Amino acid sequence: MELMYSPLSPYVRKVSVVAHEHGIAGKLRLTKVNTRSEPERVAPLNPLGKIPVLITDAGAALYDSPVICEYLDAEFGNHRLLPATGPRRWEVLTRMALADGLLDASIIVRHERARPPELRSADWIDWQMRKVRTGLDHLESVVGSFGDIDLGQVAVGCALGYMPLRLDEVVGFPHWPGLRAWFDRVSQRESFRATVPVL
Repeated sequence: MELMYSPLSPYVRKVSVVAHEHGIAGKLRLTKVNTRSEPERVAPLNPLGKIPVLITDAGAALYDSPVICEYLDAEFGNHRLLPATGPRRWEVLTRMALADGLLDASIIVRHERARPPELRSADWIDWQMRKVRTGLDHLESVVGSFGDIDLGQVAVGCALGYMPLRLDEVVGFPHWPGLRAWFDRVSQRESFRATVPVL
């Protein structure tokens, strides 16, 4: 299988964590892609020009991270990280969506702050930061119920590992001590240690 990736992408990290959790990281042939400077390498496989893209051994192109993670878990993990059916499945998928939404908002803030000062929108940044804060507040309120690792927790862990690289406001998670303690624990898993993003 081939994984088209960028080394800093938290969405790619989710896929890599799942691959490590299921002992198949060595089966992935990694192809580094810069989606901005070479979009022609990705667009034929994902019309949105986004990574990650997984090309299966059968030649199918899967995108993006939620689909790839579910595929790897179903094909190689016997649904260990995401139940195939039942209420728990929807709980895990909803938590994964929340984590991805946190990442989306964080990246929007980062891009907006990178614009020239005269073009930045303070209102737009504040709106996205409200999403970040309310999302982290919700996770803080439920983190005590986290059990065995699942796809939702993988997504949360990858989001927490990325956000402080882009948002000074969340460095150390000062307002979310329970979440910080959980992240410190999950970061000790081999799958997370092996996939730490590097700037």
